[in-house]
Amino acid sequence: MDNPIGNRSLMLRYVLLVIGWLSVALGVIGIFLPVLPTTPFLLLAAACFARSSPRFYHWLVEHPRLGPWIRNYLDGNGIPLKGKVYAIGLMWASILLSCYLVPLPWARAFMLTSAVLVTVYILKQKTLHKS
Repeated sequence: MDNPIGNRSLMLRYVLLVIGWLSVALGVIGIFLPVLPTTPFLLLAAACFARSSPRFYHWLVEHPRLGPWIRNYLDGNGIPLKGKVYAIGLMWASILLSCYLVPLPWARAFMLTSAVLVTVYILKQKTLHKS
């Protein structure tokens, strides 16, 4: 007899691995494409790998190019100013476009409230200054 809990855990692990690697890919693209933020995708990848693969988590956090993006945030050093500006700017651009396209008042209120809360969260994070 199959163990449904074990199958569900295995499936969740695979889903987290796929999301993690997709996030790594988007984060790497974000290094070269200025309109795509890098840090949020790498943090998402680290969170997914922490729950699905200690080996991939360690690889990502210790990676010579990608690791500093994650370690700076996890160590409480902050988010680079450029990352804050891009994240807030792109979020508001997409939210405002969505509000224009979606005529439902409750959906607009939800999107705007979410944008305000995320903006406050990002602004409250310490800003990482390059040394």
